[in-house]
Amino acid sequence: AHGAVPDAHAYGDAEREAVYRAIRERRDVRMGFRTDPVPDEVLRRVLDAGHRAPSVGYSQPWDFIVVQDEEVRSRVRKLVHAQRDAYARALPGARARAFSGLKVEAILDTPVNVVVTVDPTRGGRHTLGRHSQPQTAAYSTALAVENLWLAARAEGLGVGWVSFFEERELAGSLDLPPHLEVVAYLCIGYVDDFPPEPELAMGGWAKGRPLHWAVHREHYGRRGLPGEAATSLLEETIAAIGPLNQRALNEAEERQAAMTKPPGSLGVLEEVSIRLSGLVGECPPPVPEPAAVAIFAGDHGVHAQGVTSWPQEVTAQMVHNFLDGGAVVNAFAEQVGAEVTIVDVGVASGLPTVPGLLPRKVAPGTADFTQGPAMSRTQAGYAVEAGIEVARDLVSAGNRCLITGDMGIANTTPSSALISVFTGVDPAEVTGRGTGADDAALEHKINVVRRGLAANKTDPSDPVGVLAAVGGLEHAALSGFILGAAAMRVPVLLDGVIAGAAALAAAVMEPLCLNACFAGHRSTEPGHAAVLSHIGLRPLVDLEMRLGEGSGALLALPILQGSVRALRNVATFDSAGVSGRG
Repeated sequence: AHGAVPDAHAYGDAEREAVYRAIRERRDVRMGFRTDPVPDEVLRRVLDAGHRAPSVGYSQPWDFIVVQDEEVRSRVRKLVHAQRDAYARALPGARARAFSGLKVEAILDTPVNVVVTVDPTRGGRHTLGRHSQPQTAAYSTALAVENLWLAARAEGLGVGWVSFFEERELAGSLDLPPHLEVVAYLCIGYVDDFPPEPELAMGGWAKGRPLHWAVHREHYGRRGLPGEAATSLLEETIAAIGPLNQRALNEAEERQAAMTKPPGSLGVLEEVSIRLSGLVGECPPPVPEPAAVAIFAGDHGVHAQGVTSWPQEVTAQMVHNFLDGGAVVNAFAEQVGAEVTIVDVGVASGLPTVPGLLPRKVAPGTADFTQGPAMSRTQAGYAVEAGIEVARDLVSAGNRCLITGDMGIANTTPSSALISVFTGVDPAEVTGRGTGADDAALEHKINVVRRGLAANKTDPSDPVGVLAAVGGLEHAALSGFILGAAAMRVPVLLDGVIAGAAALAAAVMEPLCLNACFAGHRSTEPGHAAVLSHIGLRPLVDLEMRLGEGSGALLALPILQGSVRALRNVATFDSAGVSGRG
């Protein structure tokens, strides 16, 4: 009826707050369970809440298997521990150390386990809503899990979700018929306390993603919470990049002066640790680990101009090599305990859907920039935002240092074009031999860069436009990756000339992003020297490398970490009782 109160059906304040409180305080609990049994009537209420979940076509595709027998639970726990050990063996160094302190299950610590299964065929052939969305049976079952979980919280019960098992193995141990699949294995019991935030966040394993990251308006990509002006991910990221924290900088300088060593004796490492303090906003800052290298891969239309003797399909072949662990970047990442993630932003050929490879393909390679723009402005923007998202995801997953990697046959040619535009230096001075060009090939490459710059109007104050005109998809993504790290106040170790070209673009978008950038090494590519001089970064190592992949930056990771360990662990003259200079 007209004039009716729009929220007439809303709960009263106390009831509504109770609902939101259960949602807010629901936790995935693994520690602190008590041995008290769960009364049957409480367990029935919790299962009933699960059974009241919405389901597609009212098919109620779930079953609940209540497991209390200790022998059955011990058998499951054995399966879980075998999978846990396999996972632990696959983790890079810093992650493996952190994981060893995490409890992943409470199968025997809780008096009852509940297995939630799905029957994707329940309701028969004409289940309403499942015709075009067959996966909705599993989604419906996930809602039953959440209902059960919220009811358990209201009853004062902790719930732990165990996912370390091979699904068919677990199904077999519980005598499940083959048409049922396990969705969740839940450990349920009373607890001493509910942690104030998720255990994985408290342990530093992962961070929560803020709501505004997940809210889009009208279509994917327009950001902004209801009641706020819509914005783009790039604008939002640039707005989040601020100056270094002056208080932390001052504290770090004072601490360096008070440490048991002659002032200035750690050279560049002193400046590194002071800047890291200002970036993170605390002194001393946390050691930048775990660390992750993201290798952005893309192909280049300018390959058609014969700028390299390597065939274009090597890009995709090397992505497979990275995934198999057979490249230099994998060896160095293992050495320094870093995680390797490969991001397909523009590889010309198709790639498999496998763990460790993020499918973010904006286009199957760029166009030949000697004939016009390498890509559209929209494509360049998408690639920048893909890089921001990768940085956000890696930091949310618990990484405290990001490392740039790249793969793309012919990508030193667009790098030279970008560097020439942003630094104003002539192409002849910033174009190098890349993967081994002889003198004649180098001359040809310089000429190709000149033709690319002549074929495109470039304005160095419009970095997205420059990336679109003469850049690569991996350059655009790397510039976003750098901005994303800076917005999250996490250091980003730059590799060689490709990362350097991307950093030039990022620095025009927001100059303060350079506060988060550390030059991992000095590449022998001449364009890299121009980059470092232009943005004022001092390389941490200089080993005459020019491989790419993130290899040089990875070798600098222990130096970055060592600068922080010194600031954290070295005694001061006062604390050590050592006399200072007279």
